[in-house]
Amino acid sequence: MRYFDTAPHYGLGLAERRLGAALAGRPRDEFIVSTKVGRALVPTPENAHQLDDGGFHVPAEYRREWDFSRDGILRSLEQSLTRLGMDRVDVLYLHDPDHHWHQASTEGIATLIELRDQGVVRAIGAGMNQSAMLARFVRECDIDLVMLAGRFTLLDQGALDDLLPIALERGVGVVAAGVYNSGLLGRAVVPDDAHYEYEAAPVDLLARARAIAELCGTHGVTLPDAAVQFPLRHQAVVSAVLGARNGEQMQGGLDRDSAPIPDALWRDLETAGFIPPLA
Repeated sequence: MRYFDTAPHYGLGLAERRLGAALAGRPRDEFIVSTKVGRALVPTPENAHQLDDGGFHVPAEYRREWDFSRDGILRSLEQSLTRLGMDRVDVLYLHDPDHHWHQASTEGIATLIELRDQGVVRAIGAGMNQSAMLARFVRECDIDLVMLAGRFTLLDQGALDDLLPIALERGVGVVAAGVYNSGLLGRAVVPDDAHYEYEAAPVDLLARARAIAELCGTHGVTLPDAAVQFPLRHQAVVSAVLGARNGEQMQGGLDRDSAPIPDALWRDLETAGFIPPLA
């Protein structure tokens, strides 16, 4: 495991501090780190007695502020490097610019290109939970990578309609994140309280996930094994990013990546209409 992704948004900087501590002392050239810009952290010490309202169980010592300006990006990267305890990151993504296309695709991308040209970062791109705007970034901007969360999975292959073809054509790598769709595909037996898109999974998707799991079982494969390996079957996908809470889950991710999956399973999933045929 040599690629690690983080962002200021995750735990209001806590994820970056933890990652930096975990990697401290290891040879810097032996791993790749990506972080993100566009969600600046503004100190709010007056709210430290409260909890973050952005989905993380941490003190609200900062608030997030959308900022894809040159100054905002440079300031955000400098703060990230301080939290990571590193002198550089390898990949820098614009983080969820869904409602900020104009600034992100002009000033934002221009700043990332400047950082790449200066050798401050090696690769640039955008990370989002939708494929349509990422496809637009690939078509209109000079980027190297995109991080796509949840839109190319066993349950959702929407990226095949827009992003993946143009990424393959332009030679832009796709990093597949959210391969478990917020947990719905993360267990061999799908529980009733499984989540999808950070909320309780709808009944129809629970049924679909269970049907996929049952078909996987006939081939001796677990649902999470197939979930991890499915996006990697596409030529445009260069990596899959898995979340983990502890060492056991990290080892589980490695095991799922290397689990043997017969071609017959993919053919049966195609025949059943769960996934489309991939060239």
